[in-house]
Amino acid sequence: MNEALLEVRDLKKHFPIHKGVFSRVSGHVYAVDGVSFEIRKGETLGLVGESGCGKSTVGRTLLRLLEPTDGSIRIDGADITHLDRANLLPYRRRMQMIYQDPYASLNPRMSAGEIVGEPMTIHELGTPQERQEKVAALFERVGLRPEAAGNYPHEFSGGQRQRIGIARALAVGPDLIVGDEPVSALDVSIQAQIINLLMDLQDELKLSYLFVAHDLAVVEHISHRVAVMYLGRIVEMTDKQSLFEMPLHPYTEALLSAVPIPKASARGRKRVILTGDVPSPINPPAGCHFHTRCPYAMPRCKVDVPALREIVPGHVASCHLHDDGVKVPLGNGTA
Repeated sequence: MNEALLEVRDLKKHFPIHKGVFSRVSGHVYAVDGVSFEIRKGETLGLVGESGCGKSTVGRTLLRLLEPTDGSIRIDGADITHLDRANLLPYRRRMQMIYQDPYASLNPRMSAGEIVGEPMTIHELGTPQERQEKVAALFERVGLRPEAAGNYPHEFSGGQRQRIGIARALAVGPDLIVGDEPVSALDVSIQAQIINLLMDLQDELKLSYLFVAHDLAVVEHISHRVAVMYLGRIVEMTDKQSLFEMPLHPYTEALLSAVPIPKASARGRKRVILTGDVPSPINPPAGCHFHTRCPYAMPRCKVDVPALREIVPGHVASCHLHDDGVKVPLGNGTA
């Protein structure tokens, strides 16, 4: 088994709420509230959950685009949680990001070649001629014509723009790429092309991915392991086959039951409809955050926070249904 490239322990990101004339802090948004995971070299960890659960904030915080409130972030054992800008710069080369919106993430005033070459300029990699040659090679590798490097973002389609974003992420030779829903804004046919490109690049360059998404079908295709988030916490994590065949958390069960599948395959599958809205991250429920919507909720769920622990080998979940040590199959996997 490959060693861990990234280790995140008890990561928290709380955004203060300011009110009044003096902008006093009146509360916090608990966007990420104690998240722990690791990503091994050459592995893809899918991070899924409803909109607003904190997925994108996790990705931005571990890259230090947002400053963590608490917890630790380690790359190859080196703690980068509190490094200043100068000391963090070498680690920024090793961690890059592909953004969700291929239109908003590219500077319209720069040519595509300048966009891809900018990270190399910032990190002072190579001569101008070498950077130009690298940009041409990257364009070709991601499926774009090298001569298109002089064009501006508005001259490209959405899928082509996202390829430029991928080329930009590859420019400095990273080990880890965070994909913040990198295909959600694209047509379905283009999504498949981009996913296949990312998988080919992973095989070729031995990349590790944190793949943030809400489309479980995409996550199942690209990921090795999957972590499920709800209201700032990871509630279940395991390899993708175990998650889809035997979910151990009621929230995961509900997510999987909502995945569209062919009508013939859907016979006999119970559809789980969650009642109520997602609670506010400003004032999350006590105990298990999911108890207000959980069909299996017990009195203790309103008080005790269930620990994220191993229920079966390699499969962790945070649910009181498994407190007696006996696995409770929920039985709504898509397999």
